[in-house]
Amino acid sequence: MNGAESLVRTLVQGGVEVCFANPGTSEMHFVAALDRVEGMRCVLGLFEGVVSGAADGYFRMTGRPAATLLHLGPGLANALANLHNAKKANSGIVNIIGQHATYHIDYNAPLTSDIEALARPMSAFVRTSPDAESVARDGAAAIAVARQGQIASLILPADTAWNQADGIAEVEPAEAGASYAPRAVEEAARVLRGGEPALLLMTGSALSAHGLELAARIAGKTGCQVMGQTYNPLMARGRGRFAIDRIPYVIDQALPILQQFRHIILVEASDPVAFFAYPNKPSLLKPNGCQVHRLTAHGERSVAALEALAGVLGAKPHDAQPQPQMALTPPSGALTPAAIAMAIALAIPDNGIVVDESITTGRGFFPPTAAAAPHDWLQNMGGSIGFSPPVATGAAVACPDRKVICLVGDGSAMYTLQSLWTQARERLDVTTVVFANRNYQILRGEFAGVEAGAPGQRALDMLSIDRPTLDWVSLAKGMGVEGRAVHSAEQLCAALTAAVAEPGPRLIEVVM
Repeated sequence: MNGAESLVRTLVQGGVEVCFANPGTSEMHFVAALDRVEGMRCVLGLFEGVVSGAADGYFRMTGRPAATLLHLGPGLANALANLHNAKKANSGIVNIIGQHATYHIDYNAPLTSDIEALARPMSAFVRTSPDAESVARDGAAAIAVARQGQIASLILPADTAWNQADGIAEVEPAEAGASYAPRAVEEAARVLRGGEPALLLMTGSALSAHGLELAARIAGKTGCQVMGQTYNPLMARGRGRFAIDRIPYVIDQALPILQQFRHIILVEASDPVAFFAYPNKPSLLKPNGCQVHRLTAHGERSVAALEALAGVLGAKPHDAQPQPQMALTPPSGALTPAAIAMAIALAIPDNGIVVDESITTGRGFFPPTAAAAPHDWLQNMGGSIGFSPPVATGAAVACPDRKVICLVGDGSAMYTLQSLWTQARERLDVTTVVFANRNYQILRGEFAGVEAGAPGQRALDMLSIDRPTLDWVSLAKGMGVEGRAVHSAEQLCAALTAAVAEPGPRLIEVVM
């Protein structure tokens, strides 16, 4: 058994069942080991940003890490943007990164780079295996880190892969996540009993269906409000679930909403801050004098903490207030954001998965989709675009029995277009909806927001996607995915109905 095979066997034994791969020469012995060892599904991506994003989506839906296979420093560099998003979402990933043979590195061949330095900003664990005998043990350590919702990067020199190794390594049993601090529960209860305006700001595991149910009881009992962060890794939504708003992205919309609160209780969430700095606008969105109290941090048992808080407060199921929900009626006419939102709400199937990178078009999607069939909603935590097609790919690999709907703007979709090819090859059940407004529309708003003045023609050219116009139906066909363009709300409803009814990848271009 060589080092590569010892690593693959260690990964499989450690519960890593999928490898999203884009290999090169230095990884060929690992590829050969993947070929020999049963138990690992190998999914090829034609760009490393697809590979890393798919691993993010897989972890979000399973809570288990996948592996990636990346070619040297440049391959890792191509993956970094979606590794950044995965890090912000607390998604565990085991990166296997090829390296030149140990004796070849000093010759400074063209692909030589400082891989550890590239990996470190996005990784909680970075290690280069010094020899074949160390590979399995290092792999087991990487798996243990990734199980905790962190990124582990193991660098595998080619000779450590092809030289003989001792065998596989046992992965240490996962430690139970930290519980929660009873004192934090007592403090939150004290605040909520005090009667001053309070906000329960939640993300992470607190946004599960049960976590939201508990929050609804607490809100009904105490009168506090409940919101999610602007962006969240996964939120349970749909009929029968407690529908909450998120803090708006736009500062001028967020400030008046938060101005009323004297207390903010954080459940895994971060202190509310603006996404960017703007002239003459605050970075912190909470009002002056507002006190912040942390109930739980990431890694703690937030649902158990909410159960304890509900218990201390005496909040029962009957305390949850009935929620008004928008009536869903098929839209007609022009493709306005409101019509698109209604069409999507009608189309989401029971137990569906929505991966949302709709950015400007989708800012109004939440109210109507709260009345859709029960589903999970995933968002971009890190802000690096080209997020949703790869994450939808990984989610579909993780949950082959669930329909995935990917919402993405045309500018963002061009970053990771290759995801469509992987979806076609693997026959993944993903419907990609591309909002084709021919612009980087969010950047036009940001140009005004930072007070950069009136854009001239050269500036407008950098904020537009035209000359030539992208043909998404042709692009999808070239990747092996059936596509169609829609120009009205009626056409969108028909296209979504057909795409959801049939298995396999589809693309809908929404021409706006």
